[in-house]
Amino acid sequence: MTGFPRPPYQWPAPYKAAAVVTIDIDGESPMAWHNRGRPVPLLSELEQRRFGPRVGVWRVLDLLDAFGAKASFFVPGMIADAHPALMPAIAARGHDIGLHGWHHEKVDELDRAQNVAVLDRCIALYQRQLGRRPAGYRSPSWEITPEFHALLLERGFACDASLQSFDHPYGFSGLVEIPGQWLVEDTIYFRFTGGPRDRTHPANPDAVLASWIEEFEGLREFGGLFTLTIHPWVSGRAQRIRLLRKLFSHIRAATDVWWTTAEELARWHVNSPNAEIHKLDIELLDTRGVVGPKL
Repeated sequence: MTGFPRPPYQWPAPYKAAAVVTIDIDGESPMAWHNRGRPVPLLSELEQRRFGPRVGVWRVLDLLDAFGAKASFFVPGMIADAHPALMPAIAARGHDIGLHGWHHEKVDELDRAQNVAVLDRCIALYQRQLGRRPAGYRSPSWEITPEFHALLLERGFACDASLQSFDHPYGFSGLVEIPGQWLVEDTIYFRFTGGPRDRTHPANPDAVLASWIEEFEGLREFGGLFTLTIHPWVSGRAQRIRLLRKLFSHIRAATDVWWTTAEELARWHVNSPNAEIHKLDIELLDTRGVVGPKL
């Protein structure tokens, strides 16, 4: 079905909306990709980012435990390789873990053979550390290509969390898409490294909390999916943990909202009436069909 509008998304009773917390443990991996082939000469941003796997992620895990909540973690291969106890510890607490590249590389900057090599290297590491194949994937920088989408299908992934075509789960040419959105992503408000890319100081956490709660309530009204995306090197800091505690309290108080994980949501979707109603074919969004105007 390709026509619009579509019927409302159906959630399992008694829920009328859903919430998923996603955690990208990037650490220093984006710096490794940015400086590929060259050493990282300065320590400041490197050490800020290493706060994530060293400290921040454990605070986030403890906070989730306090609310009896499960989340979906996406871990670059180099971070999992450098911290071999990390993914097993997350899995032991009952959370989903998906892939997130090796060096947080952008898939559109690699050719097919390079993407195959990176993806297979990540899968092999995942299997060594967890004894199973991954079901979920999130592309670094939330960018993906039709060719890479086909690679995920070939390797048996069940869900992706990179795209934003709807604000509820949807099928996308064989994968279940768990959409997020930049409005409820932490780095656009709080990323600050003291370097030349900084344009302003971090946002007031009370203002961000109010914005996120307003979006949560809006999606609750429209029967949608609230997908929060945080990074432990940013949101593992004390101030942001307090922000998250307030947000989680608000989510937990909404008894008509299903607080779940990306993988559980994907399993629900494929066995629900939504599977045939809410889906897209990749040909509809193939970038080769989008041509800019001649100037």
